[in-house]
Amino acid sequence: MGAQTIFDLSQPGRGAGAQRPSPAAVDDLPAELRRDAAPRLPQVSELQALRHYTNLSRANFSIDSQFYPLGSCTMKYNPRGAHRAASEPGFLTRHPLAPASVSQGFLACLHDLQEILKNAAGMPAMSLTPMAGAQGEFAGVAMIRAWHDAQGDASRREILVPAGAHGTNPATAAMCGCTVREVAVRDHGDVDLDALKAAVGANTAGLMMTNPSTCGVFERRVTDIAAIVHDAGGLLYYDGANLNAILGKAKPGDMGFDVLHFNLHKTFATPHGGGGPGAGPVGATARLAPFLPGPIVERTDGGYQWAEPPQSIGRLSAFMGNAGILLRALAYALMLGTEGERRVGEFATLNANYLAARLKDAGFDLAWPQRRASHEFIITLAALARRHGVTAMDFAKRLLDFGVHAPTTYFPLMVPECLLIEPTETECKEELDAFVAAMERILAEARDDPETVRTAPHTMPVKRLDDVKAARELDLRWRPQ
Repeated sequence: MGAQTIFDLSQPGRGAGAQRPSPAAVDDLPAELRRDAAPRLPQVSELQALRHYTNLSRANFSIDSQFYPLGSCTMKYNPRGAHRAASEPGFLTRHPLAPASVSQGFLACLHDLQEILKNAAGMPAMSLTPMAGAQGEFAGVAMIRAWHDAQGDASRREILVPAGAHGTNPATAAMCGCTVREVAVRDHGDVDLDALKAAVGANTAGLMMTNPSTCGVFERRVTDIAAIVHDAGGLLYYDGANLNAILGKAKPGDMGFDVLHFNLHKTFATPHGGGGPGAGPVGATARLAPFLPGPIVERTDGGYQWAEPPQSIGRLSAFMGNAGILLRALAYALMLGTEGERRVGEFATLNANYLAARLKDAGFDLAWPQRRASHEFIITLAALARRHGVTAMDFAKRLLDFGVHAPTTYFPLMVPECLLIEPTETECKEELDAFVAAMERILAEARDDPETVRTAPHTMPVKRLDDVKAARELDLRWRPQ
């Protein structure tokens, strides 16, 4: 397996001299900025360093090399053409504080993206500035609160959240100074309308949900849900995490939602994972448009200009959003076109339903077998855990040995021992069949040789960790012996 750290390869006097700064460059540094002693760095050759970090990268899972059926996270392939387009010199060399007069091409691109996202959302206004989906969520709830305050109704501080909502929704509501009230989900996966009617009232600020929901099914009575909340004086926020399923097929604005955020890293194929970068544009209906975070791009007779919405909740980023991610999303959207957007929703749904049918035939229990899957679906291993002591986490760890990243585990919380599986639209049938074969193999092991599954993974550089200890006693520092 090789050395654990690059320091284990170090030998005194060895180095890569071509990579060092010239003595003249060092001499130009002021004396007070120079080190008193050389830094403690590994002494390795250039080739050793290259191999070490290349092999280290291969120890990670990546969408470029492995299948990621990660439900509600839409870990799909990012086209290289979009990366190339965003890396054009004119984009890369533009300073973020450059005035609009010398940024017309860049602003035109952002304006085009605003228009594309407006159409996908079914809403008349869009802001690109939120730097992540989490910021988009925050903006949406902050806009709902600001609208109620502008109506002189500051008592509305309660956000309703279905039991099948994304886990970030309650946290976002709390960050915006609201209280959270959970609404039950019925045994077929839809929101319980009777429970919703009992929950709404004079303190209702709004409802946060996505459609399809995290249960992996489409809310069939979404317009009834919207009517109940609106009749009570509340507004509806759409979490864009699952928009991949309906892109080009249905629009949240048509369902009755008042505000939404996009996860460009999910629906419009920009890089995902590793803590960033991200982008979470926010769309709004006419009544919430004045409260959008600024700035937005407007087209005038004199060209493209930055503009601030009149009652904006304020700025969410130091500049005007994450330019590189926005440009990648635009390139992806232009490559797709209207017909391509529709195919995203169709193939995401087709792949999920194909996998659900194959896994059901293989003996897995679907959480809602009577419902058609959306872009993702849930299986429960509760019976397997009772009979053989093999859990969903055991399955997730064992999948690593087959070159497959685990699906989302133990979410939504209402389904015991669950795996939330999303193949995305970018995977081919052969890849899906290979995943089914791996799942069938692990299921057989769970019944005949459960210890193999319980002690997985067996082929990774690091075996199974104590997850709680790793989280609470995280130590990423290297110390010399």
